[in-house]
Order: sequence, then structure tokens, then C-alpha cells
Amino acid sequence: MFQQDLQAVGDSLALSALCALIPLAVLFLLLGGLKVRAWVSGLVSLAVALVVAVVLFGMPVGQGISAALDGGLFGFFPILWIVINAVWIYNLTVSSGHFDVLRRSFEKVSPDQRIQAIIIAFCFGALLEALAGFGTPVAISVVMLMSLGFEPVKAATVALVANTAPVAFGALAIPIVTLAPIASGVSDDPRLSDANALHTLGSMVGRQTPILALVVPLILVLIVDGRRGVRQTWLPALLSGAVFAVAQFVTANYISVQLTDIVAALLAAGSLVLLVRVWQPAEVLTAEPADRGVRSRTGSAAPRGAGAVPAGGTTTATGDRSGAVTGPSADNRTEVLRAYAPYLVIIVIFSITNIPAVVDFLAKEPFTYLFDWPGLDIVNSAGDPVLTQFKLNWLPAAGTMLVIAGLVSMVILKVNPARALKTYADTYVELRSAIVTVMAVLALAYVMNLSGQTASLGAWLAGTGAAFAIISPVLGWIGVAVTGSDTSSNSLFGALQVQAAAKAGLDPVLMAAANSSGGVLGKMVSPQNLAIAAAAVGMSGREGEIFRKVIGWSLLLLVLMCLIVGLQSTGVLSWMVP
Repeated sequence: MFQQDLQAVGDSLALSALCALIPLAVLFLLLGGLKVRAWVSGLVSLAVALVVAVVLFGMPVGQGISAALDGGLFGFFPILWIVINAVWIYNLTVSSGHFDVLRRSFEKVSPDQRIQAIIIAFCFGALLEALAGFGTPVAISVVMLMSLGFEPVKAATVALVANTAPVAFGALAIPIVTLAPIASGVSDDPRLSDANALHTLGSMVGRQTPILALVVPLILVLIVDGRRGVRQTWLPALLSGAVFAVAQFVTANYISVQLTDIVAALLAAGSLVLLVRVWQPAEVLTAEPADRGVRSRTGSAAPRGAGAVPAGGTTTATGDRSGAVTGPSADNRTEVLRAYAPYLVIIVIFSITNIPAVVDFLAKEPFTYLFDWPGLDIVNSAGDPVLTQFKLNWLPAAGTMLVIAGLVSMVILKVNPARALKTYADTYVELRSAIVTVMAVLALAYVMNLSGQTASLGAWLAGTGAAFAIISPVLGWIGVAVTGSDTSSNSLFGALQVQAAAKAGLDPVLMAAANSSGGVLGKMVSPQNLAIAAAAVGMSGREGEIFRKVIGWSLLLLVLMCLIVGLQSTGVLSWMVP
């Protein structure tokens, strides 16, 4: 048996916490500073975490390796199992030619790239996050943006930054569903009882992340077109952000935590579609051929790769200057419905499998198996056993539902089995670097967690007392930045947040929710998300370049979230806590 020791290094909590930071520091140094490939950075950091666990925290070598294998398998199933199959469905639409139909359908809403960034990366991306999560929105949104003429780095940056506000309620709110029993198990607060925890935490997160939703679309148009973009398209940015924020708040608090992102995404997209029917920006920013430039109405040269022209005189991605979009008129209604069909199939399947009776039925054998992971016998610093069970829910897993959706989509899209199988194999090849990265980083997270490194780091941060309210979102940010998953971050730090709140005299509901809300801002800098984005734009091995584009936005929004949580912990905004 191995007992975690939060003061393993020199009987000092501070020194132990600093040592626990070593694997994280190595990971970010390699990725952001030395521009090492993400999968290499992940494997090296995993090795460092194992050394720290064994040498400094006293974890037996065998248990350290077993923890890494447990985390690596969890990285593949259920996380990569979702991503791979979601990308496969997307690749089926590409293979059948229906992705071009879908792209042209979005292009018909507005030829302006700034509005396309909002409707695809923010609205459609949020819908994908709501249904699958775990990197799916980034993988699909990036390629859709590139097909509309976005430069690769800009497409990746837009997709990563947009994937913030929806994350806490992603995959049908699985991060909060995961957090609820964890918080309930370590608190006697009636708001966090078994019956109330999910609604209470969902309501609290629904009073934090909507504030992010208000500003994210403005950031997107700033990324796409600088200050000119904000000046000319602030109206659709504010409208979509406000509708998304209000819908997220209302749904999380009064309707259903699980349906929060679905409702918010659909209403935000609908508001944008209605707006552009009666309003267009003074100048329309469109994709341009690389060898020609277009001047804006003011006479200044437009950025290379994009042209800003007066409304009514737009260009298309193919350089047509007639003012008409080339292609969409050839798409009949049946083909457009086929293009949207895979996503409608996903919605139907996930809606059915989330009916309580269906959930209960699929949660039992032979569809779901729960077993103790071999080679692990661990107790925490208080002497309580640490659960090391692995859940193999092979049928009800979201990734399996996506396989079923893909099989149905094959028929609808008229893709023959041989072609679909080849597309599936090609998807694994396409994502091979991302697969190694995700499994390595999840293995790292498990080693840090089970060896006591993360608990030591968290306990040290909790010692800051009332100031922990400001630090709390940072802890969630670290968890997601390392694991790439708000669910995993809540698993790592959820109980710690509640216990630290009790010690510091803070509200446990607020601190638990802050872990999830702060965590969403770490998603854009997580190595696996960067690897997925880089692979999608053909920049594998250049993840560091994308990292440097998004890290500033991640930290800026994190500061905003820290300020929100800090004020909610005081009399200024304490009325927002349910």
C-alpha cells in the first residue's frame, strides 16, 4: 500500500508543492518555449512526473507505471474514442462531397469572414461541444473555417478561443455531472446534497461563464480583422454573445443543466441568421486569392489573404467579383439536408441515450463494466482509500454513439462500406500525433494525482486563506491546461476546492464552480487541443506557434474570471451565489 504524503519533500508543504510543479513547468517550457512537438513534450513530461513521483513523493515504481497506464487508457477511452469518431463523421462528409455543401450553406448566411467566425467557431462549435466535447469542436470548426478561406493559424486561433464559454456544459454537461458527486461527498452543505448538487453547481457555473460569452465573439472579430473588425461588426458580436449568455443562464438555472449549451448555441445562431437578413457591415471581409489584393472602401490595402470591400460588392473564396457566391445555387434542398443530416443524427441519438430510463439500462452489465485497476493500492494523506476504478462503458460511451451516428450517416450520405472503412483508417493516421499527445498527458495527470503531487499543490494554494477565492479559478485552469478536459480537472481538484473553501471560510459552491469555470480558459492552451488544432490545419509539429497566439487570450480571460469569482466571494456580487 502507498500512502500519499502532501509534505513528502523535506516535510515542507511549500517545497513539496514547488516540486509538484516541475512536470507542469517542463511541459509548458518544452511546448511554448523550446517549440518541441506536443507528443514529445507530453512523453518527456510524463517521464519527469514519474521521476518526481518515485524519487520525491515515494511512490513505488510499479504503482507509478500502473497509474500511467491507467491514465493513458483513459486518454484513449473515452476521450480519444469521442474525438476520433467525431472526426470520422466529419471526414465522411468530406469524402462524400457534402462538407462543401455545408460550407456553402454557412457561406450563404454571410460572406463576411468575421460573421462566419462567430457562427461557425462560436455557435456551431458550441453545439458540437454540447454534443461531444473533448476536442471535437476545435477539430471540425478549424477545417470549416479553412474551407472558407481562413489562413491556417488564424483558423486555429479562432476555433481555440471560441471553445471557452461552452466547455463547462460540454458533452451534455459531463464536467458538472462529474463534479456534483465529488463535491457532495466532501461537504455537509445542504446545497451540495446528492439530490441538489448537480442543479446547484450548474446554476453557479451558469452565473459565471455567461459573462465570458458576452466578450468572446468580440475577441473573435478582433482576431480575424483587428480593430476594424470590432468597429464594423460589433453588433452581431454583441448580439450573439448576449443571446448565448442569457440562454446559458436561463437554461442552467431554470430548465436543464445538460441541455444548456444546446439551447444557447441554437438560439445564438438563430439570432445571427435573423440579423444578417436585415443588416450587413459597411464593408464585407472575404477570402482573397493569394496573388491579388483588394482595397477597402477607404483605399487602404486589405490584409493579404483577405479582402474588405463595400457591402454589395463582395468577393468569394474563388475570386468571383460578381457579387454572387459561386456554388450554393447548385445545391438543392435534398443535398443541403444530407449535409446537415450527420449532426441531426447525433442530436437524436444523444437525446435518446440521455433519457433517464435508457441511461439506467445502459449503465448495467453487459453494456458497462466497472473494475479496480490492477497494481494500484493507494490511500490519501488522511488514510482513506483512493478509488482507482476503470469504467468500461463500451456501448453507452459517447464515442460509441458517434460510431452509430457515423454508420447511419454512411447510408444518408451514400458512402459505401469500403470507402467508409478506408476513411476511418485514414482518420487514425491523421490524428496519430494527437493520439500520442492525449494519452501521454492523461498518463501524466494520473501519475501526478495518484502520487499526491496535485493534492500537495492544491493544499499549498488553499493556505492562502480568503485570497484563495481569486486563486481558485487558476487551479481549474491548471487542471484543464494539463489534461485538456474540464471533466478531468474537476475530478482532480473538485474535492480539494470544497475542502479548501471550508478551511478558508469561503463558499464551497462558489469554489467548486470556480474550478470548472476557470478551467474552461485552460482548454485553448492544453497540449492535446493544440495538437488537434495543428493536425486539422496541417501544422503538426508547430503547436508552439499556435500556443503563442492563444496564451495571451487565455491569461486575459483567466484574470477576468478570477475577478468575477473574487467579487462573488465578497458582498459586491455574493447575491449571485445560489
